Amino acid sequence: MKSGADYIPRPGHGAAWLTGASAGIGKAVVARLVEDGWTVYVTARSEGKLAAMAEGSNGRVIPAPGDVTDPEAMKAIVARIEGEHGLALAILNAGVYIPMTAQEFNVEDAKKHFDVNLQGVVNGLVPAMQAMLAKKKGCLALVASVAGYRGLPKAGAYGATKAALINMAEALAYNLYPEGVRISLICPGFVETDATSVNDFDMPFLMQTDEAAKRIVDGLQTTKFEITFPRRFSYMLKAFRFLPTKWYIALGRKALGMDKD
Repeated sequence: MKSGADYIPRPGHGAAWLTGASAGIGKAVVARLVEDGWTVYVTARSEGKLAAMAEGSNGRVIPAPGDVTDPEAMKAIVARIEGEHGLALAILNAGVYIPMTAQEFNVEDAKKHFDVNLQGVVNGLVPAMQAMLAKKKGCLALVASVAGYRGLPKAGAYGATKAALINMAEALAYNLYPEGVRISLICPGFVETDATSVNDFDMPFLMQTDEAAKRIVDGLQTTKFEITFPRRFSYMLKAFRFLPTKWYIALGRKALGMDKD
C-alpha cells in the first residue's frame, strides 16, 4: 500500500471541506480550490456569509454551517459529505486570536482560544480522520501558525494552541501514514486579515490572503508535511528554537523595544 505521506488529494477523489471558511485565509482558500476544480463544503457559524459564497459557484461551494465547538455538528457535516461526494480533503482552519499581555491574560479569553483553536480542530478532525481511515485514503490539513514555534509577545493563549496542533499533527502521522492517510501542517506567518488588524506592532513579511491561499493550495499538491510561509520569517523563528530560552526572550525584548526606559 502506498504511504499516506505520498498521497496528493485531487478533485476526482471526492470533495474538500474547510472550516473557518467565511472570511480571511479560509475564504481565499475556498476560491482557490474552486478555481482548481474542487467541490468545497464550507463551514462557519454565519449561514448568510456561506450562502453568499455559494452564489454563482455552480454548485461548487456547498454551505455546511456549524460551530466547530459542537462535536455533534462536525460529525453530522462529515457524514453528509461522505454520503454526497466523499471526503478527500479536510482543511481545519477555524480559529480566533485575541492578543493579551500578561497583565491582560484572563480565563475567559484563554478558554475561547482553547475551545476554538484546539478542541474545535479536534471536533472536526476525529470524524474526518475516521472516515478517511475507513477508506484508507484522504488528506487532513491542520492550520497552525508560526506562533507555535516559540512563545511570542501577546500570544500566550494563541501560540499555545498552535504549538499543540503542531505536536498533534506530528504524533498522528506515525499511525496515519501506513494507513494511506496524509496529515499536513499549515503554518502561516502574518497575513492581512481582520484577526491581525488588531496588532499594534510591525508585522514582518506581511502577506495578502490571496497569496497565502495560493501557498496553501499549491503546498497541498506536493508531498510536504509542513507548509510554512513566508519562508524567511518562518525559518528564522524555527532557528530561534535552538537558542536557550533566556537568550531568546532577551533578544525578543530588545528587538521589540521593550527594555526602553
